[in-house]
Amino acid sequence: MTQFYSEHSKVWLSVDCIIFGFDDGKLKILIGKRQMDPGRGEWSLYGGFVSSDESVDEAASRTLYELTGLRNLYMRQVGAFGKVDRDPGERVVSIAYYALINVNDYEDNLLKEHGLQWVNIEEIPQLYSDHNEMVKKARKMMQQKLAHEPVGFRLLPALFTLTQLQRLYEAVNGAELDKRNFRKRIKEMDYIEKTELIDKTSSKRGAYLYRFNKRAYNEDPNFKI
Repeated sequence: MTQFYSEHSKVWLSVDCIIFGFDDGKLKILIGKRQMDPGRGEWSLYGGFVSSDESVDEAASRTLYELTGLRNLYMRQVGAFGKVDRDPGERVVSIAYYALINVNDYEDNLLKEHGLQWVNIEEIPQLYSDHNEMVKKARKMMQQKLAHEPVGFRLLPALFTLTQLQRLYEAVNGAELDKRNFRKRIKEMDYIEKTELIDKTSSKRGAYLYRFNKRAYNEDPNFKI
């Protein structure tokens, strides 16, 4: 280790992960009780410090894998949070990331192992430090992304109904959509493909199941809803 920059004070660097899931028509995030000081016992996002031998992206990917057991998740950087007094322990700058996962892919035993739970985004309690601000910014970014890219399909099962898809958009945006207009626009998109399969869990008549056609989307990048 060199002696360069020894005249400057040191700053700790961490990552915090906002993990979004969609279940029972609600947009949810994973939170848990903080297991270290300062702030032990407070509701918090899951995160960790960046090691000297890894980039911030690598640290976020590692943290997400530790938390979910899943690799190659959809992950995007939210931004840096570095208010001087944001952490009462030390001078810590945190890089926040958000990730999207299918709730059905997440094993319940990991919830118990890490002391986490899914919480409706509209009912988030007060979180440690500036974590509520991180969640708010991440949701806004996801809303913007969803307006021109079909990232929401990462939150859905491989087969879904149009009702499920509409509820996802409504949950992310926090507003109801007109059913007729929504379905009209969806059916005009080649990359949302109707199958011959029918879901009868919600009614006797049932509803057709749809799927995302990635190949068709790649051929038509002008996604807009």
